[in-house]
Amino acid sequence: MKLEQAETIVQAARRHARANNLKPLTIVVLDDRGAVRCLINEDGTSLHRADIAIGKAYGAVSLGISSRKLGERAEKQAYFIAAAAQAAGGKLVPVAGGVLIRDADGTLLGAIGISGDTSENDEAACCAGIAAAGLVAET
Repeated sequence: MKLEQAETIVQAARRHARANNLKPLTIVVLDDRGAVRCLINEDGTSLHRADIAIGKAYGAVSLGISSRKLGERAEKQAYFIAAAAQAAGGKLVPVAGGVLIRDADGTLLGAIGISGDTSENDEAACCAGIAAAGLVAET
């Protein structure tokens, strides 16, 4: 994931959020190793929004499925998700708002995580950011 791509994704997700009057967001983009490439906290976000956004993206990139799918799996296999969260050092938040980022060939580039509004709105902003960068969202 190039820094310019991460910045484009974050700024486009933010534009989507403002155009749709979402609550203040924290937006993070991680590369395919789970390292932070870009992170912003909009004015008015609460203290641990960054931790939640990182947990959504980190869980997605760590297990290769979106945080929405992690949440669905948590309903069926709570012990597995609890074990995965422990293995990930607690950085796994299994609710919508963590989306995998792929290129046109399907190569995993990283993940975006957003926290601040409803999980559905967070996820929609993720997808808007990814699309603006000409990449593919995997929810």
